[in-house]
Amino acid sequence: MIPRFFYGWWIVAAAVLLQFVFLGVSQSTVSVFLRPVVEEMGWQVWQFTLGSSLSVLAGALSGVVVGRIVDQRGPRFPVLAGALVAAACLWSLGRQSNLWLFWALHLFAGFIGWTLFGPLVVNTTINKWFIRRRGWALAIGSSGISFGGLIAPVSMTLVVDSLGWRNGYFVQALFVLAVVAPIALVMRRTPEDAGLQPDGEPSPSEIDGASPHEAEPRSYTSRQALRSPGFWLLLLGYSMNQAALASVLAHAVPFATDASFSRRTAALALAVNGLGNLLSKAVWGYCLQRYPPRALAVAAFSLGGTGVGLMLISAATAEPVILFAGFFLYGFGFGGTIPISESLWVSYFGRAHIGAVRGVAQPLTVICPTVAPVLVGVAYDLQGSYQLGFLGIIGVYLLAGLLVAVSRPPKAETTQV
Repeated sequence: MIPRFFYGWWIVAAAVLLQFVFLGVSQSTVSVFLRPVVEEMGWQVWQFTLGSSLSVLAGALSGVVVGRIVDQRGPRFPVLAGALVAAACLWSLGRQSNLWLFWALHLFAGFIGWTLFGPLVVNTTINKWFIRRRGWALAIGSSGISFGGLIAPVSMTLVVDSLGWRNGYFVQALFVLAVVAPIALVMRRTPEDAGLQPDGEPSPSEIDGASPHEAEPRSYTSRQALRSPGFWLLLLGYSMNQAALASVLAHAVPFATDASFSRRTAALALAVNGLGNLLSKAVWGYCLQRYPPRALAVAAFSLGGTGVGLMLISAATAEPVILFAGFFLYGFGFGGTIPISESLWVSYFGRAHIGAVRGVAQPLTVICPTVAPVLVGVAYDLQGSYQLGFLGIIGVYLLAGLLVAVSRPPKAETTQV
């Protein structure tokens, strides 16, 4: 039995593990599988990357319903169902030999698989459990994404290079079952369901003599949020940010190997990205308690774009130090994506309906990250180089920062609930 006082931070610990597994099986190892699968199956690069793009799109569509389920019922059933379906799809990916089946399995895994233990479910739950310490809780919880970027590419490169890509998918399936399924059994919807208050406190009187609810912003339903210009600016800005992140993750290993670096060096660069992501959590958590999240979002996007610029310079100079520096800055900016974005959304629209608000935003948020990796793959197939595609990624970062910078919360006269 988990002590009542520590239950809020147990949710954060669960979030670390869930987001680690989510990124490790859905995004950070995509480029590890790309070249071996393409070479054996005789596919083109864009055909392979379309699989992961379809999973992202499918997850966004199911998010409309999943967000409302988490608001009303909690995360336990979605997380458990996601673990079982994701494991089955990963196992099947290791057995298939057909492009259409490859696409269908990714579509199914994204729709009701790993999406159900991903950021939408996990961060919606954290947002409901914390108010005063939300910045720290989101930063620590999202460190699972950092560990996923740091550990998964290197470990899966060793597995795939030693045992083959089919066994690589089998290993991922077993890992999902072993880690995610048990965590689902201890998840709760809100602190009130456990007889607690937000921030993991046993009672409001123990929080400096005041109720934690005094710091809460007003809450808006998804319909009210949709009428706010700030909703659309945040949605488009973060959709572009996700497009840039997804494109780099999907093409990182082939980009590095085409620039004359070895696969091991490429995997190490992805690990450096994960290290930058991980080290950034303390910085973003500290800053979120003191600075407006909107300004921090612009800073994070700028760091990501600078990192991609250094990657291009490393390709021209063949200097691994520059490659690692680029991935470190990209990872440092990447590390702010979840804590900053979730802080922005809940500070604009409140926590009562945040699952529904984030869920209705999901289908539109993923349009850009669904298309962008495929376009980068098409550009590579046409030109035989990643230069134009990665220059486009820098431009996307800049535009994303501008859109978020001009966004504002709903006006005070908007109806609240």
